[in-house]
Amino acid sequence: MADRAALEELVRLQGEHVRGLKHQKASAEQIEEEVAKLLKLKAQLGPDESRQKFVLKTPKGTRDYSPRQMAVREKVFDVIIRCFKRHGAEVIDTPVFELKETLTGKYGEDSKLIYDLKDQGGELLSLRYDLTVPFARYLAMNKLTNIKRYHIAKVYRRDNPAMTRGRYREFYQCDFDIAGQFDPMIPDAECLKIMCEILSSLQIGDFLVKVNDRRILDGMFAICGVPDSKFRTICSSVDKLDKVSWEEVKNEMVGEKGLAPEVADHIGDYVQQHGGVSLVEQLLQDPKLSQNKQALEGLGDLKLLFEYLTLFGIDNKISFDLSLARGLDYYTGVIYEAVLLQTPTQAGEEPLGVGSVAAGGRYDGLVGMFDPKGRKVPCVGLSIGVERIFSIVEQRLEALEEKVRTTETQVLVASAQKKLLKERLKLVSELWDAGIKAELLYKKNPKLLNQLQYCEESGIPLVAIIGEQELKDGVIKLRSVASREEVDVRREDLVEEIRRRTSQPLCIC
Repeated sequence: MADRAALEELVRLQGEHVRGLKHQKASAEQIEEEVAKLLKLKAQLGPDESRQKFVLKTPKGTRDYSPRQMAVREKVFDVIIRCFKRHGAEVIDTPVFELKETLTGKYGEDSKLIYDLKDQGGELLSLRYDLTVPFARYLAMNKLTNIKRYHIAKVYRRDNPAMTRGRYREFYQCDFDIAGQFDPMIPDAECLKIMCEILSSLQIGDFLVKVNDRRILDGMFAICGVPDSKFRTICSSVDKLDKVSWEEVKNEMVGEKGLAPEVADHIGDYVQQHGGVSLVEQLLQDPKLSQNKQALEGLGDLKLLFEYLTLFGIDNKISFDLSLARGLDYYTGVIYEAVLLQTPTQAGEEPLGVGSVAAGGRYDGLVGMFDPKGRKVPCVGLSIGVERIFSIVEQRLEALEEKVRTTETQVLVASAQKKLLKERLKLVSELWDAGIKAELLYKKNPKLLNQLQYCEESGIPLVAIIGEQELKDGVIKLRSVASREEVDVRREDLVEEIRRRTSQPLCIC
């Protein structure tokens, strides 16, 4: 190690010698000779094993977001939050990590995707997998029995990412939940209404909300002959029907999970059915299913749910789909999932689902798992799949080549002549103090043309121009960047005029 240090010092001294010769403008031959000595010393030094090559990249399944992408995200979040607030929700937040035991055993087969952290001061911790289990822990810990809340935050899954389809290891969830003992299906119907309102407002294409009930699924499995111990794992297989064919699902149930082929065929007769309230009524008359208490309760609630959905005017967006299973263990009743529809390529074809963008359901037993006395708090909620929505909106804007503003600046304070920096600083400070979003260029004497070009590039709609004559007259020249129209505005009226000209409704694009 000492030899290496001595060699590094020789390289440093020879490097300084070469730089000195260049500074003195020595002959090319002399410089070349000394550079050769430097290279020879560096060759003796060899590679530094302690200095490993540093790769500049984000971890697998994560990404950075540019100002343009963040502008899109903020607008999507704004649409979602305004809807949640319109329905009376309060906002909460919880830690990004929980005690490992809080998350263990709540997600069924997906539990293997939880990120475990190293022992931290005697506590075994894991990054949160979703926002629902932390919410249930929050309710039990604070002894809450009634709340309507929303929560927007990042969650983490040790999954195989498919980033082009909006599937990440670190991503946002936007959750809305209603906790409390209420009459059947009223909160559930409101959750579906919220889901439809948000997806309609975002204008990302036609969608369909699939609805089912875990009690119907469990009843169906029971009458088909599925052993109790296999309910959840078979449920997980059925949930794949939106991605793969029934034959593949059947092969998994029989080949991998040991289900009898005739039992799988019986399940197949049910799970390939979908429709509206007429299918609910048909199954209420099913000689086997109607004899199962769980299934009967689920079907009765679904019939009531469709009544409320009709009153809310969204029944045409809802499909009762017996293949919908939702893999998470904590669901106990109604479950739902919204999928975007692909336009049929030929007349007569049914629209195809191209991916889930929202999901949720009822989980009446989760809070009781945390309560020392096992007290249950009925809950129902939904989660918006914002990462997939971000991907869709970004792709749409790129295809349309639409310009996205990355700032909200309303006005640029500019000057037409030199030596007016102090006046610009005074005016921009007045605007900031009045709550106006304003900027100025960080140059003493910028050219007016450069200031106007900056506005066009940044999408700033107005320019407040100060000149010597304007200062004498007590006015500011207000210029519209788009129309190039200019008007003189009294300085005391400037704030109100800027507000009047820049007030506009929110747009997602």
